[in-house]
Amino acid sequence: MILVDSPLSVVAAALLAFCVSYCFIIWIVNWKTAVVLDYPNSRSLHTDPVPRVGGVGLLFGVVSAWLVFSANLPVFVWLGVSVLAGVSIVDDIWEVPVGYRLTVHLFVVLGSCIWLLLDTQGWLYVIFSTLIVVWISNLFNFMDGSDGLAGGMILIGFGCYGLVAILSGDTGFALVNFSIAGASLGFLFHNFYPARVFLGDVGAVPLGYLAAVMGLLGWINGLWSLWVPLLIFSPFIADATVTLLKRLLRGEKIWLAHCEHYYQRMVRSGLGHKRTALFGYSLMLVSGASAIWVNEREIIIQFIMVVIWGLVYLGLMLMADFGERPDSGKR
Repeated sequence: MILVDSPLSVVAAALLAFCVSYCFIIWIVNWKTAVVLDYPNSRSLHTDPVPRVGGVGLLFGVVSAWLVFSANLPVFVWLGVSVLAGVSIVDDIWEVPVGYRLTVHLFVVLGSCIWLLLDTQGWLYVIFSTLIVVWISNLFNFMDGSDGLAGGMILIGFGCYGLVAILSGDTGFALVNFSIAGASLGFLFHNFYPARVFLGDVGAVPLGYLAAVMGLLGWINGLWSLWVPLLIFSPFIADATVTLLKRLLRGEKIWLAHCEHYYQRMVRSGLGHKRTALFGYSLMLVSGASAIWVNEREIIIQFIMVVIWGLVYLGLMLMADFGERPDSGKR
């Protein structure tokens, strides 16, 4: 194994993750066995069967870079990613009942939060953080429904984590996050419109877990406040959370597939996959840049920035709700 703590190691790790992810996913795309194909239905935004286990290649790229460069990560991160990826790929292939899946998610995340927070923060933080991490792990899965959207959000989000770590002088933590960003870029080459592979539960759930856990680790290591990861991933969090709450208030079964997310409605309104993804990237680049800028400011300034973004999302959602055009089909 290689152990390098210079900025050059960050670049090398990201490149390795990119190459492994890109090449592995080529094999997945060409494999196309029926058991891993996502067949379109009335809730889908695609029209042709597409392999849905691209997350295997992405995670393989990440883990390869972490192993080669001896990434300094707590044991619970390795265990959490492994268990969540395992139960998720079984779900991708055979469909695990939602109750079983959520139980596994809950125990994995609870164990991680106990390991991470109990000694220093106490049980209240552990319980609250467990609920948040479980939610973020699953919302990535909810948001993986449009070509290029989730892959680009992963690239930008973990890229922002890595950049803040570099600016804070923590090269090792930057390497960990830029490895995820590099692997996501390898995936995105195959997932941007028209997508030849999807992330699948096997990619979305572990990556959602990593987004939340890396956010907590950065906070514990003093790299950022908790507002920073919230701002970075706020486009995903806002869409998924508001959509879930609206469905709950209507008494609908929130675990069933649907096409009510704002990004799904954008695709169906006529914007299509490409313009929806580019809009999402723009939103996340600006929110990520604001998070990086506000990280060195006082906590009250950070809170004000979060409120401003909340108002931005509220305005965008109200515009969508009141100005939505009739469904114009899949793009």
